[in-house]
Amino acid sequence: MNQPPIHVLLVEDSPGDAQLVDRYLKKAEHASFELEHVDRLSKGLGRLRKGGIDVLLLDLTLPDSKGIETFDKAFSAAPEVPIVVMTGIDDTRLALRAVRDGAQDYLVKRQVDTALLVRSIRYAIERKHAEEKFRQSEERYALAVDGANDGVWDWDLKADEIFYSHRWKSMLGYRDKDIQASPDEWFSRVHPDDVERLRKEIESHFSGRAEHLQSEFRMRLRDGTYRWMLSRGIALSDEAGEPYRIAGSLTDIHARKMTEQQLLHDAMHDALTGLPNWALFMDRLGIAIAQSKRRKEHRFAVLFLDLDRFKNVNDGLGHTVGDRLLVAISRRLRTFLRPGDTVARLGGDEFAILANPIDGLADATRIAERIHQELGRAFDLDGHEVFTSTSIGIALSFGEYDRPEDVLRDADTAMYRAKSLGKARHAIFDQEMHRRAVELLRLETDLRRGVERQEFRTHYQPIVSLMSGEIEGFEALVRWQHPERGLLLPIDFLSVAEETGLIVPIGWGVLRDACRQMAEWNRKYALTQPLAVNVNLSGRQFLQPDLIDQIQDILAAEGLEADRLRLEITEGIIMEDADSAVARLEQLRELGVQLHLDDFGTGYSSLSHLHRLPTHTIKIDRSFVSRMNASDGDTEIVATIVSLARSLGMQAAAEGLETAGQLATLRGLDCDYGQGFFFSKPVDPQAAGQLIARELRW
Repeated sequence: MNQPPIHVLLVEDSPGDAQLVDRYLKKAEHASFELEHVDRLSKGLGRLRKGGIDVLLLDLTLPDSKGIETFDKAFSAAPEVPIVVMTGIDDTRLALRAVRDGAQDYLVKRQVDTALLVRSIRYAIERKHAEEKFRQSEERYALAVDGANDGVWDWDLKADEIFYSHRWKSMLGYRDKDIQASPDEWFSRVHPDDVERLRKEIESHFSGRAEHLQSEFRMRLRDGTYRWMLSRGIALSDEAGEPYRIAGSLTDIHARKMTEQQLLHDAMHDALTGLPNWALFMDRLGIAIAQSKRRKEHRFAVLFLDLDRFKNVNDGLGHTVGDRLLVAISRRLRTFLRPGDTVARLGGDEFAILANPIDGLADATRIAERIHQELGRAFDLDGHEVFTSTSIGIALSFGEYDRPEDVLRDADTAMYRAKSLGKARHAIFDQEMHRRAVELLRLETDLRRGVERQEFRTHYQPIVSLMSGEIEGFEALVRWQHPERGLLLPIDFLSVAEETGLIVPIGWGVLRDACRQMAEWNRKYALTQPLAVNVNLSGRQFLQPDLIDQIQDILAAEGLEADRLRLEITEGIIMEDADSAVARLEQLRELGVQLHLDDFGTGYSSLSHLHRLPTHTIKIDRSFVSRMNASDGDTEIVATIVSLARSLGMQAAAEGLETAGQLATLRGLDCDYGQGFFFSKPVDPQAAGQLIARELRW
């Protein structure tokens, strides 16, 4: 059964950072989030008063409030809502102050990724629930004490005799005559691990360092078991300041202590598998780091495990079977751990192992190989035989780490490397991985600045009618005028733009430029047929709720007729959810724009859906066109695609046309349009205008 979405309120005045949070939450695989965003604290406080918020993500630097006061105001307005501070200020003292005042976590923006943010939100909610349960437990305990008949004791320090009440004795299971008036009757029954602390706390009160005696300790009952007791007392002193008498009470607090221990256990362990959770794992990892700092020869390793294709189990057999698989995996992982090792479930299908200590890399790789072997055996789950595998990242410590988060981050990076190499394998973190991670982070930062500084340029590649040989339109292609690296092609930045969501503002900018430029050319040049422009629509743009309105507004603002705009959409975008995609395409077609199915033949298109798509043109991928004259098979594929387009009432356009032979072949196949270096490379607007003015024919 799916869990209800977690309602997150984000108070953040930076649109870019808000988009990044939205991207992170949408990438979460095993939880769903509903994000509300406001850019002022005042708006956030108003929304909190309405209720229905599960967690608050709070920036400390806002237009209407700054610093710790921002947190104090939010906490005062809704103390029952867990707050995760997420700010650009990397200040340890500020972080400690916020956590001490009630924040559940303190995250520095540039250090946040999807896994860290999702874990922080989950644990913030869980810790808040645990705090509430503990508070209720404390209140119940206080009421119980008020109504209880506690044991009373009165110690004459001069005579060294103690009076014990009947209740004091019966609490330990004794009758009145069984206990004498000796202090030894008390201290001999205190647990050996607690007795020295009790004596020190009594002495602290006698010396005046503590106003009252209040001590918790375990006492041995008559049956030999131990129970937690609380002793409170106050001493009387003579004129010289020497204590001569102390009296107090003895309260059975065993139930409360057991509740506290259970709450502490629950807060530090995964509810499903019983394994240590992220918080306990990080605590033990911190201890391992401290050990390696004290002794340079001390070494440990962290293995980050992510199950391969776990989503298939959940989708195919249901979440109940998926949960049972996680429990079964946790049992197998426990079986071969050594004393000192820790295996934890970090969340979802992610596990981590702390191997502490190890002799070197060979120990860590042996553990990884054992994991592959153990998890490679079939799991029998209620009659379902399930096979799984895992990708493992390994981070080794030789004394260079200072923070647990850095070790786990590097193991996570290595795990993604293992997954990219084909899954079911392990990879060891090295500086090359770190370099790549830093480069990607720098690229993402530069991309954000590039969007803010409008550094993206639109180039144009002509699309030629193979029947007339004339230019009938252009494809708009984005370029990035990087201030240091020069003009960058999409291959250098597009994947990161997609991942971060920055492809959306970049894509709208290209669409706006292309529509403006095409309207200008159609006014400037006396053409028998107005030019059209092809613009690629990214998957993220296609899913934008205001897609139709945005396109309408751009066409109206730039003065381009709708039928002169051709939107190119890849097969993959459509086939992810064919039914909803068809409905969205119908809306676009009703606007009057033309729709082109891009890179046809390279994705996972379904012919059963293809006839339903309201597209005008199929674009044949360049990989088939480039091999036509060298391979009869590829020529047949192109011919088949052209024929398929004809039978569906569509046109066909070929990409990557580079030779006169390819042009002749495509004309022989009755392909409608061609595009490629044979005609022209993508060029800037000025050069594209010159191509139009020359009225070229091929």
